[in-house]
Amino acid sequence: MYVIHVDNSAFFCKVMKAFLKELGVDSDSCNRGEEALDVIGARKVSCVITGLELPDMSGEDFIKQLLFSGHSMTIIAVTGSGNDARVQKLAELGVKATIQKGGNWKEKLREYF
Repeated sequence: MYVIHVDNSAFFCKVMKAFLKELGVDSDSCNRGEEALDVIGARKVSCVITGLELPDMSGEDFIKQLLFSGHSMTIIAVTGSGNDARVQKLAELGVKATIQKGGNWKEKLREYF
């Protein structure tokens, strides 16, 4: 399994990479949506974990580009807020889960690995 994590926080990327490594998951991190799309185009990716505030596009636009490009993978959104309308919109786009960064995000994310 190969996972790409996309987030605007370099610190959270390091934390996520360490967590995924602990689970035995091969992963890379990207800080920008375009960078992640390039990596995804060059490699077979099983899962994308994405933040929703990226420096070059919104998380929703990134997800739409992933889906439009025909890539088939699990998409998990990690966000700092629990906005119900946004969570519903993400589910409608095909996002498998929306997990809040605070609290027990590791336990919730562990369910998918």
